[in-house]
Amino acid sequence: MKDLKDFVQLSKAVSHALRHEPWLYELELDNEGWVFLDNLISALRNERAEWANLCENDLVEMVKKSNKRRHEIKGGFIRALYGHSLVGKFLRNSAAPPERLYHGTSQRGAQQIFEKGLLPMGRQYVHLSINVEIAVQVGKRKDKNPVILKVAAKEAFECGVVFYIGNDAVWLANEIPPMFIK
Repeated sequence: MKDLKDFVQLSKAVSHALRHEPWLYELELDNEGWVFLDNLISALRNERAEWANLCENDLVEMVKKSNKRRHEIKGGFIRALYGHSLVGKFLRNSAAPPERLYHGTSQRGAQQIFEKGLLPMGRQYVHLSINVEIAVQVGKRKDKNPVILKVAAKEAFECGVVFYIGNDAVWLANEIPPMFIK
């Protein structure tokens, strides 16, 4: 790979393959979202001529250079850590979240959330950020002046809401009832 821009394009293709439409790449994800690294490399080599010589080191470097840590490589396998729009849910281990988590959304979205709670909305899970800065970054994808919601995660967990670790900056939940959102 030549530069960071190449890694961004590669990351987008890998995300598409592992989070949204693996069948287009003839990939079969296991029940935790893992796929053989060699199978993904082969599929990506066929995707673009400039990726004809793509190798494992390129994907390892892509993961290292990513500022969002979307993918994980272990023992000859790769998976997307979060953001899936596939039907069904991957197996995850629940975990106790920090006391507070955050969610960035649009002005209009905030009104619905205060009424119905946080719902996955086409994803497998609700995505929550560990800090306000990340929530602002996420929220700006939806609104130039996003609303940042504070989630009483520890309290929700103690009341039976199940949380999962997405990565070191993202937590996941099936849904968050409105009573835990400010």
